[in-house]
Amino acid sequence: MVAWAKQGHEAAFRELVRRYERPLFSLLYRMVRDRALAEDLAQETFIKVLNGIGSYNPQFKFSSWIFKIANNAAIDHLRKRDLDTLSLDGSPHATTPEEMHATALQLGDRGESPLAELEARELGGAIEQAIARLRPEYRACILLRHVEGFSYEEIAATLELPLGTVKTYIHRARNELRGYLGDRRE
Repeated sequence: MVAWAKQGHEAAFRELVRRYERPLFSLLYRMVRDRALAEDLAQETFIKVLNGIGSYNPQFKFSSWIFKIANNAAIDHLRKRDLDTLSLDGSPHATTPEEMHATALQLGDRGESPLAELEARELGGAIEQAIARLRPEYRACILLRHVEGFSYEEIAATLELPLGTVKTYIHRARNELRGYLGDRRE
């Protein structure tokens, strides 16, 4: 698909957008916590991908390349705005149940009791709040590792960081998350 897009086939590029629009939006939304801004950054990402697809090196995973572009857009925005933490509660940007469901962390299985499902949803919300409090660099590593399922090596390649730095960021982020979520222990 990527090879066809590189050759200028519009249908191939549209298919790449279709495949990656939701995961990219999800990552960007979790980074900036603003629906409209995440949509703008996703659009910016796809424009950069379209303009730069000729320079894509097929030795690397396409997903790593496109997530790197999206992450850089989010980090650049956060640095410009000097935002270290972002509010999740009462955010006016994810107001409909569909919007909240599309961006929520999913915990638990579908066969659980209503009480267990409610507890899982509450825990998911607490985790989202805790992640939003992390430094943007830590947040990006945690989201790529635990939400997108990237390996440490893929995160290092995507964020253009040394592997040791990625491991350190994830370790520190997990410690901060434990602290933020410590009061939830039973």
